[in-house]
Amino acid sequence: MDSIARKFAEQFKKDAVVDVQSGDTVKVHQKIREGNKERVQIFQGLVIRTDNKDSHTSRITVRRIASGIGVEKSFLLHSPLVVKVEVTKRSKVRRNYLTYMRTRTGKAARLTGVDFDRNAVNTLPETPVAVAEEPAAEAEA
Repeated sequence: MDSIARKFAEQFKKDAVVDVQSGDTVKVHQKIREGNKERVQIFQGLVIRTDNKDSHTSRITVRRIASGIGVEKSFLLHSPLVVKVEVTKRSKVRRNYLTYMRTRTGKAARLTGVDFDRNAVNTLPETPVAVAEEPAAEAEA
């Protein structure tokens, strides 16, 4: 039974997802539907929690300060509503859950930055399945 559930869950998993860690500052591009219109909204903030990294239910919690009020949003990384996740800054942290950042404001909320290759982190590999399907479609035509 477990293998059937695993196969069902794997078909909804995205091919590649950006490797996001706690302490990263990210821009999450999310689809928002308002009536008949659909647009992409960007939510930028600090990743304070990562859950189930290897699963199709992998989730990140992003926190930002909006108009002096702390706002937290959780995003399922494999959701079709999440268009893109872009890492803009990487910080040195020693724990997975940064819940202590909720009480910090101003200079106390700063994290030490770490040098990283932004292009290497944010570029996703091409899907090999789509490349393999193109020659087969051309052969049939």
